[in-house]
This record gives sequence, C-alpha cells and structure tokens, in this order.
Amino acid sequence: MKAKQTCVTLALVLVAFVTTSPAAAQTRTPTEHWVSAWSAAVHATLPFPGLPPTPAFENQTIRMVVRPTIGGERLRILFSNAFGADALVIGSAHIAITRQGASIVPESDRVLTFGRRTSVSIPPGAPMMSDPVNLKVPAFTELTISVYLPEKTPGSSVHFWAQHDTYVSGPGDFTKSTDLMDPAIKKSWYWLADIEVWSPEQTATIVTLGDSITDGVGAKQGDYADWPDMLAKRLPAGQKFPQLAVANEGIGGNRVLHDGAGVSALARLDRDVLAQPGVADVIVLESINDIGWPHMKPPPSKDGTVPAGNPFAEQHVSAQDLIVGLQQIIDRAHEHGIRVFGGTLTPFEGADYYSDEGEASRQAVNQWVRTSGAFDGVFDFDTAVRDPNHPAQFREDFHSGDHLHPNAAGYKAMADAINLSLLRGRAEGAKPKSEQIH
Repeated sequence: MKAKQTCVTLALVLVAFVTTSPAAAQTRTPTEHWVSAWSAAVHATLPFPGLPPTPAFENQTIRMVVRPTIGGERLRILFSNAFGADALVIGSAHIAITRQGASIVPESDRVLTFGRRTSVSIPPGAPMMSDPVNLKVPAFTELTISVYLPEKTPGSSVHFWAQHDTYVSGPGDFTKSTDLMDPAIKKSWYWLADIEVWSPEQTATIVTLGDSITDGVGAKQGDYADWPDMLAKRLPAGQKFPQLAVANEGIGGNRVLHDGAGVSALARLDRDVLAQPGVADVIVLESINDIGWPHMKPPPSKDGTVPAGNPFAEQHVSAQDLIVGLQQIIDRAHEHGIRVFGGTLTPFEGADYYSDEGEASRQAVNQWVRTSGAFDGVFDFDTAVRDPNHPAQFREDFHSGDHLHPNAAGYKAMADAINLSLLRGRAEGAKPKSEQIH
C-alpha cells in the first residue's frame, strides 16, 4: 500500500513539474510557437586566395548587427559552433536594440543566459540556444548581439558576407557598454545562426536557400537591398494575412552538389532549412555555381607567374545532375510538410565563368523548373532581370558590374517577381504536395 502511495505521489510531482516548468509554459498552448525571424547560414571559413585570413579573438567583445523581418516581444538566440574544432567559450552575451553603428539603446539591453547561466561552453559541431528574453521589437528593427570571448578563439563558424558591419573591441568585456570605442570592423557574422520570436500560431517563416545571389552580393552592405529582404518588405501582416518572416540562408559561392563555399545545399538542407522553427515554405535559387565553377578562369598571379589550373575543372555537372539534386531538396522538404518554390536561374553571359556549354545547362534547368510541375510554384527571376534583346545577359541597369550579381534595382525586380498570393496560400488552406498525395 505504501509503495502504491509513493508512486501516486511521484506521479503528481512529475505532473506539477511539467505543467509549471518554463518549457511547458511555452508549449502547452497551441496558439503560439517559436518562429525564425532572422537567420544566417553558418559555414567554415572560405579557403580561397585573396580573402583575409581567419581572425582569432581573445579577451574581446564582438558586436554584430542584424535585422529580423518580423516583430515580437519574446526572443531567443541560436549560436552555432558547427565548424569549430574546439569548444566555443562565451563569457557573456547581450542583446539590445541598435542605436547606430556599434552603439545600442541602453534601456533595451538584455543579458542572454543559457540554462540561467551567463556564460556557456558550446561543444564542437553543436548549436546552443539562449534562454528567452522579453524585449519588444518591431519588425525590421536592427538588433545588436554582443559576445565576449575570454579565450583565444578562431572565427571558424562564420557567415562571410554579412548584411551589416560587425564591430570588434579592444581587450575586455564590453557586452553591456552603450558604445564600443574605436572598434575594428569586420564584414562577417560569427557563430550567430538564428533569432527566434515567440509568435501566434499563424506566423510562419519562408526560407530562401541559395548562393551569393540570395546572400545579397552586389548590393551595399547595410542597405538590406538583397531580394529576400525586399521580399520581406512586401509581406507586412494585416487583418487578412498573418506575419510571414523571411530567413536568408544564402551563402556566396554555394553549390547544390559540391562543397567549397560552405557545404553543398544537399548537405546543409537539414540544418539550414528543415531545422528552422516555424518554417512553412522554402524558395530555392541555386545551381549557377555548379554550372560555372568548372569553367572558372584563375586570375593572373601578382608576381606574373602562370596561374595554377582551375581546381574545380573536374567537378563538371550536367543539367540532369542538377535536376536530380533539386528534386532531392523538394522531396526532403515535402516530407516535413514544407512547400518548395523554384526560382529560375538568372543570366550570366559576360561573367568570368560563362561558357556556351554552361548556358545550355542553365536553359535546361530553367526549362525543368518552369514546366516539370515538381515545385509548389515557380518564380521567374530569369525573365525579371534578363535583357529582352539578349536573354543570356542581365539587363545593363540590373547587374552590379560583373554580369552575374544583381544590383539593388535587379534585386528589387527579383523580389517584385514573386507572387505573394502563392506564399500566402498556406494561410488560405493550401497544402504542400506531400499532404495532397497522402
């Protein structure tokens, strides 16, 4: 009898713990959930000649500025040591609303904790989520994440092309300081993977998966003139439509089938898309580097010697190879109830790695994207930016000078080419093909 009473008492204690714990308080109601409001694809440092060496930080504060695409009053931050060889030790971390540059709004400053501790050691290869903080943030408000690194730490998990300058202090922990005095400036984000917002259940995230044309290369850093940010500006919530966030998972130089600038899209799909909280849709715009890199022309060396051969010359892929890879992305996303929209590949004649063979592959991939019916919808970026008199090339006023990357006007044309009613279709009861066929 006593043993039975003990079991009942233990069960009641467990029920009380579950129903009163902070985690349960955030999950017991079906009316709210966590949604990715901003993200960046973390990757290893890029091994290409001419790029700056991997920085190492020690007894320094890094201050990174980001801009979530939806607002909220409760946030949490995901750090990632995905490509670190050693544990990442964060001595302290803060989040605040950005005032200007490396300056924050002091009354908005919040300490980030990890299991209620102000410091954390993140194992190699692992992510780490902060505890939630209460901070009212309107959509498109810049936020500053300050991280103090007490030990010598190489910047091994990075997003090379940040949309805003990053500020690095001199010696010391300045995470709670209003300003950083004479900071060094970097053009990358370090270890910062995701900002999540506690949101109504109708709120969802659209992930944009791609390469430098999704990452925003060709637009001025700090202007948020990439097509994913411009798309987000076209998606304000109203009485009829719920909030839709846009999470940019582009990596400059990324490919579908080979590593190099980050691991391949197939290899990073789980981390950068499927694991995103609240993701409903993904827009895929990738393959142009798979087509172009085998034809890349090595630049002449500074000392006049003959440049080495193209290290990617043996990584030739056919249009059919790319179609198989893209179909894998579609199928894997559909297994998770995520709709997949295809973007047609933009023109590249005149770019360094252009070839007639590559153009034929681009046309074949685009034909499949447009006509196969494999995607839940198609956005014709190619038509939006090409020269109508020379369709293999960008419109002259739409590229940034290299005939490959759009400028701000080109990115706007791409964002404007997206049919918002397709993205809002889920709110109106549309289902992904994975749900339609079962």
